[in-house]
Amino acid sequence: MIEVSGLRKTYGDFAAVVDSDFAVDDGEVFGIVGPNGAGKTTTLKIIAGLVEPTDGEVTVAGFDASDPEMRRHLGFLPEESPLYEEMTARSYLRFFADLYDVPREVADERIGAALDRLELDHRERRLGDVSKGMKRKVAIARSLVNDPDVLVYDEPASGLDPVTTNSVLAFTRELRETGKTVVFSAHNLYHVESVCDRVVVMNEGRIVARGSVDGIRERHGETTYQVFTDVEPTATPALADLDATTEEVGDRYRTTVPSMDAVDAVREAVGDAGGEVVDIRSREPSLEDVFLDIVGRPMPGRYTGDRGGDGTGAESDADGDGNETSETATTEATE
Repeated sequence: MIEVSGLRKTYGDFAAVVDSDFAVDDGEVFGIVGPNGAGKTTTLKIIAGLVEPTDGEVTVAGFDASDPEMRRHLGFLPEESPLYEEMTARSYLRFFADLYDVPREVADERIGAALDRLELDHRERRLGDVSKGMKRKVAIARSLVNDPDVLVYDEPASGLDPVTTNSVLAFTRELRETGKTVVFSAHNLYHVESVCDRVVVMNEGRIVARGSVDGIRERHGETTYQVFTDVEPTATPALADLDATTEEVGDRYRTTVPSMDAVDAVREAVGDAGGEVVDIRSREPSLEDVFLDIVGRPMPGRYTGDRGGDGTGAESDADGDGNETSETATTEATE
């Protein structure tokens, strides 16, 4: 449904996006995550046809992203979405439906269905007089008036209260169930984990990891084991080599180790101290743990010319089958 190849966007000697490649399948919720300034919004605006790339190709629903006809197949929700505050929700959405030449009867049915699902009340109240959450719901409904195949949502739940946030996330999942393709950006990584099928992680304009959330976690995260004992493990060379850490928790001791072999070493050390293991727990890394590790790694810089090399650093192109051609290229995580 979406194909991005060799995407690059520069502003003078500053590279906002550097040689990005990815594809989004039909009916998929695809996440783009990264710290502020990573290039996420620029990428989304290029997909939506609002920003012209410096280089590369982007196709959406079979159209070049710059083709005006493509926009009939796409709904876009920017992070900041000012509304016409003198209009009511219903009149505002009808106005946008008219821009897409949607017949009034069809438009009213779509508008009513979207607002019902989003649980938006006060549809005849001026938009300037409603809450931020209600405005966001109207903006989401606006992205659907043309019944697009592809939706591009930039921080759809940004700044919303928990109840409204959960409603927006649930609605996004339902869009997938109806066959829509959604490209989704969010700073809150819990939102990404709860909604997205696959993600790319961007940092300083580059894609630095990609795959399913579970795949990225498996490849870049590290499962640790917490061993709870009734006595402090005896200090042994084996435990020192394992870089085990022990702390007192209530009337128990918790020793954190990186492997099941290390768990056995703790068990042996506790036995030598005259105690026993009372509990063992594994801890999977969260997406946030992995994210902070990935984006904390050194990057080659984003300036061209004399200010930082050619802007491409050590990154190399994907070889076309989801594998990398370099250890310093983007990493592909699979399920």
